Amino acid sequence: MGVHLRYLLVASLVLCSIAVVAAAKTVDPYKVLGVDKKASQRDIQKAFHKLSLKYHPDKNKGKGAQEKFEEINNAYEILSDEEKRKNYDLYGDEKGDPGFGGGNFGNHEGYTYFTGGGPKTSYFTSGDGWQTMGGGQGNTKSFSFSFGGNPGGSGGSPFGFDLGDVFSNFFGGGSMGGSQHGGSTGSARANTGASGQYSSTVRIHDVTTQVFNKEIADQGITWLLLFYTPQSKDQFVLESVMQDVANSLDGAVRAGKINCDKEKALCKKAGVSIGKSARLFIYSYATAEKGSLHEYSGEHDAKSLKTFSQEHLPRFSKRVDISQFSFPSNVLPNLPQVLLLSTKKDTPVMWRAVSGMFRNRLLFYDAEVHDVSLPLLKRLGVKNLPALIAQTVDGDMLLLKDGISVKDLRSGIRELKTLLDSFEKKNKKLASNQAKNKKPSKTSQQEEKKVPLLTASNFEEICGEKTSVCIIGVFGSNKAKGQLEAILSEISKKTLIRGPNYNTGNAISYSLLDGKKQSSFLSSFGESGFKSSDKLLIAYKPRRGRFAIYKDEVTLEEAEIFVGSVLNGDVQLTGTKQKPVLR
Repeated sequence: MGVHLRYLLVASLVLCSIAVVAAAKTVDPYKVLGVDKKASQRDIQKAFHKLSLKYHPDKNKGKGAQEKFEEINNAYEILSDEEKRKNYDLYGDEKGDPGFGGGNFGNHEGYTYFTGGGPKTSYFTSGDGWQTMGGGQGNTKSFSFSFGGNPGGSGGSPFGFDLGDVFSNFFGGGSMGGSQHGGSTGSARANTGASGQYSSTVRIHDVTTQVFNKEIADQGITWLLLFYTPQSKDQFVLESVMQDVANSLDGAVRAGKINCDKEKALCKKAGVSIGKSARLFIYSYATAEKGSLHEYSGEHDAKSLKTFSQEHLPRFSKRVDISQFSFPSNVLPNLPQVLLLSTKKDTPVMWRAVSGMFRNRLLFYDAEVHDVSLPLLKRLGVKNLPALIAQTVDGDMLLLKDGISVKDLRSGIRELKTLLDSFEKKNKKLASNQAKNKKPSKTSQQEEKKVPLLTASNFEEICGEKTSVCIIGVFGSNKAKGQLEAILSEISKKTLIRGPNYNTGNAISYSLLDGKKQSSFLSSFGESGFKSSDKLLIAYKPRRGRFAIYKDEVTLEEAEIFVGSVLNGDVQLTGTKQKPVLR
């Protein structure tokens, strides 16, 4: 009799639980957001942003605000996804399953809403066969039975578990709460969705001056930064959109927020003032080697912000034609070079991201490839794409890896970083060995570094008729002088076959010229005398009386290209107005 009584008690418990679940009301996502079933995505976004701002836990401390905020997020998760919305409209269930097996339910004040195991849900399955679900941002929890069985299978219960297994597990040899239940996995799954795929929520960092200087400034990583004060409008809307994009571009973009009431010095240094509304910026390296802030002024939706963010990812990789490609020799600075081969029409996002992280450490190229039978790839042993090939500082070309397999953006970036870190270490050893094997004397080192100042007394010796090409760095300030001296010194040592020898009047010479003091000399090359230029290069051929001038931003790379083009005859030269003379 005791056994039968226990059977009846457990059966009653199970059936009552089923009845509660079946009787619970499902929250209609359209009603939660207050939109019509024919609402456009734009209308849904507007409604979501308005309600999320109103009920955000940081803004609204009222009773029930937390639960309301969770409902709003859950409703938006369904209606913003085309497939989930379609399934809900057809079946009343975002997974397309009108039965109980389609997802998990959370109970809030008599309402049951469907979560579907989304990105913000964690499951922990214990050995006693109970499954706990922590959803969203609050402390609300719901419980569902997990007694094994074969849901949907032959002879299985329509409720997702086998009643026979329930009783055999409870009474077959263990006590309730024990660890002998056949349906238990005894394992924990954190941050997984209904499909079992891993997902995560990227953290939005609270950025202080210390964090900015240590983790953001010139670190080669792209950041979305929200500047705000506690009184700012649109803070929570922008934060919500920024969170979505940071999740989508996880690994390539990080996210942070700066409270300008607390970090006044940081906001002032960044040149950001906050009026009534919060302001969103991206700290990027899209156009320069140093990071800079670019303000986002587009629509407050994830799609627009994601496009903006991708446009501002680093662009340090040069797109090349693989059928004609070979790694450039004698590049400056003398860095290892890497080339990514993929089927992508444009430079892959993950490659742009790592190019920022390794800028000034590696030289980056990428190419679109569909045929691995090309001679270069065949010689290197490339059989599958994507592939990563490289050239060391001593000129050896090798395959780092082919058939690179990545599950998502974050894992792809991690894989590429691992490969590049290993390759960089190898090159440091090679460079160290080269330095040991070749130790020039102090005298020769000093001579190589010296770039003379062009004066009336040494003009004939440096830029006279015996010199084929005279490269003159014209400066307007001491800072420009130092920069030009370093650039011309590097070019003279590494780029050209014949280095400078100023005493013997060799074919190529390098020198500096004070533009402010020698304006009459410069007027031989142009009407203005280049008075407004702080830094420029002149390539002068004394024998022919012809010249070329580079007036854009003078960097090491651009100076090398200019000098090389002059020497190879790729630059059109102009005749001087008169023979330049120094006084």
